[in-house]
Amino acid sequence: MTDTTMDLADVDPMVREQSRRRLTDAEIDILKRYGRERSYSAGEFIFEAGVQGYSFTVLLSGEVTIIDPTEDGDGLVARVPENGFLGELGLLSGQPPFLSCRAMSDTRVLELNGEALHAVINQVPEIGDVIVSSFAARREMLMQAATANLTILGPEAHRDVTRAREFVSRNRIPHRFVDSADAQGQALAGRLDVDPEALNVVLRGDEVVARPDNPGIAYALGLALDVADGMQVDLTVIGAGPGGLAAAVYGASEGLKTVVVENTAIGGQAGTSSRIENYMGFPTGISGADLAYRGQIQAIKFGARFAAPRTARRLEVTETGYRIVLCNGNDICTRSIVIAAGVQYRKLPLDRLDEFEGAGIYYAATDLEARFCANTEVVIVGGGNSAGQAAMFLCRHAKHVHVVIRRGGLSETMSSYLTQRLENDPTITLHTYSEVTKLDGDGVLEQVTITNQTSGDETVIDSKALFIMIGAAPFTDWLDGRVELDEKGFVRTGAEVGGRTPFETSCEGIYAIGDVRSGSVKRVASAVGEGSVVVSAVHQHIAEKDRRE
Repeated sequence: MTDTTMDLADVDPMVREQSRRRLTDAEIDILKRYGRERSYSAGEFIFEAGVQGYSFTVLLSGEVTIIDPTEDGDGLVARVPENGFLGELGLLSGQPPFLSCRAMSDTRVLELNGEALHAVINQVPEIGDVIVSSFAARREMLMQAATANLTILGPEAHRDVTRAREFVSRNRIPHRFVDSADAQGQALAGRLDVDPEALNVVLRGDEVVARPDNPGIAYALGLALDVADGMQVDLTVIGAGPGGLAAAVYGASEGLKTVVVENTAIGGQAGTSSRIENYMGFPTGISGADLAYRGQIQAIKFGARFAAPRTARRLEVTETGYRIVLCNGNDICTRSIVIAAGVQYRKLPLDRLDEFEGAGIYYAATDLEARFCANTEVVIVGGGNSAGQAAMFLCRHAKHVHVVIRRGGLSETMSSYLTQRLENDPTITLHTYSEVTKLDGDGVLEQVTITNQTSGDETVIDSKALFIMIGAAPFTDWLDGRVELDEKGFVRTGAEVGGRTPFETSCEGIYAIGDVRSGSVKRVASAVGEGSVVVSAVHQHIAEKDRRE
């Protein structure tokens, strides 16, 4: 994609340059072994936004343009030169395109279907690296430039709008947001004849999906990637946090047919961290979302599939392994399972909590939530690393940050480097031996009451943003008691339950890694390590089953 015409003022120059990579004549000659040549007439679409089944396409001669269908008159995004290629990250996982492509003159191209493209990536890594790195950069460029066929329309502070924006942002779905309270939003709502006070998702300029939930958004875009009912795989990974992503990378790269089931967003709880500074290899830190995104790209590169947002509902035993029933009724027949489901956010037992969730109460501190922290004081409940990272991030956006903990200090629950920063930052106040006891507001959060449990003193803070980071509970209800759990609901593994490896559960062929595993170290690096090592046990299990059969 070169000769770009869309507004790229906010796009990282390195990302933009990476997206423009072209192939050499020698590389195209190699690709001709995998694809077929095809001609298009002037004005003919090579592919259209939202339509399944487009191919990896190399321009051999002629002229083609990339078009944003949400713009009036089909806004021009980019012109593609000869030896340039078409596609972005979603092509590797069978997603429909976010933009359209049209031949502007009689054009000749080389096309490769999805299977052939994966073969090239795996068999010719020199070419594969060019394609994958460019695809990833193009997805990032679409995100930064807010160019896509999806528009979220609604009031900025509406809880459904917040939820939808968080979902598409965390899943790296290119989109634009239009606030229905401003002139552009009012005009768009009027043209489409929709309720400006509710969430509306607009596709390709004028197709409206009113008040969708997250699966509804994914379905409308063709991104849900539902597994076919009864799909047969070697390895199913439940959860796409750091551990699950590592298992998917190693499983797929070692030839296992791998599918990942994720119920919320890629990255899990770690994906909500604004900055991880103690993960090896990133001396200046990396956001949890970026770390997860890189892991997902690797997994997709090796052929892993992602079913998201989808939730595992039930586990059944079959003659060949296990059946996992998903929330939409479809099931996966799998020879092995790695449970990397992580944990679910814990909530405070407060009146009106549900009323203010998404309208002042949040469980993650990312750029999206930071938008609501300007010109207000922020309250964070929790004493762990996630709370500390959130405080350091949000103090750059808020008037002041209040951290509320039940203990007398942070040393027992937070890393030393974070503790020192919080205690020495004048924009952060630490409330020890304290709890949030009351929430007030008219439709949105406006006040938070903090009570010192030792003295009984109350502090009322005018705040429009309360972040709850008090830990989480394991997501294990769907296992239906088939594997042993500890008293807190975490999965027991290893010798104490008859497992032959540290990660095998009480059921042969089912493994648990990361935060969901009883006794695990709650660290990103630990989860990644467990995810990479567990695949060896999966291979051994499958090989033994094959010998017995």
